[in-house]
Amino acid sequence: GTAALIWNEIIREKVTNLIMNQSKEQRILNFVLQNAVRGDPCSVVDTIDKYCSQKEWAMNVGNEKGQILDKTVEEVNPSVALELGTYCGYSAVRISRLLKAGARLLTVEFNPEFATIAKQMIEFAGVQDKVKLLQGPSGEIIPQLKKKYEVDTLDFVFLDHWKDKYTPDTILLQECNLLRKGSVLLADNVIFPGAPDFLNYVRKSPHFQCTNYPSHLEYMQVEDAMEKAVFLG
Repeated sequence: GTAALIWNEIIREKVTNLIMNQSKEQRILNFVLQNAVRGDPCSVVDTIDKYCSQKEWAMNVGNEKGQILDKTVEEVNPSVALELGTYCGYSAVRISRLLKAGARLLTVEFNPEFATIAKQMIEFAGVQDKVKLLQGPSGEIIPQLKKKYEVDTLDFVFLDHWKDKYTPDTILLQECNLLRKGSVLLADNVIFPGAPDFLNYVRKSPHFQCTNYPSHLEYMQVEDAMEKAVFLG
């Protein structure tokens, strides 16, 4: 079933990496540089979706869940947003294209190779003025947001990094007083690969009001969902 599909993708990716002597992420970037319109974030997003649906699967949020992300960003209309897990920069570009003038997105990526790719993706899309990429572990960067990056509170947080980090990072955001009444958290992949402890935490907490958006895993017909958690203070 699903596991076999993804396992096949992983093996195919590793073989391609060996033959081409470059990573899948590098191939995604190259495809964008060659096929998308420079300075057009929508074109960059569409081009990544095209590559990942036709050529190689990748863990971007994808277009189906991307529309849930878009709708949430438009509803919140954030001045300051945080993304945990930049990967290739797909959702950073997707979010930033909806931000009002003067708004900013801080995006955190642990993997230095992914951060390098994402930086180029963000610049090619022309959204580098709105997006600040922070490379390092989320657990170290979150406590620095107030002092080092002049964040008062976050209006919107998109969680799309390691699933076992969702809960500790949410708790850290609360402990660092980075959430205000009405701050919105949106978490990807809560069904597949799944974040059961996070769902358990936010749904049982009196501080959050939750909504579940059933969907499918990016570029596949596998059940997945996104969870929206509004901070009540």
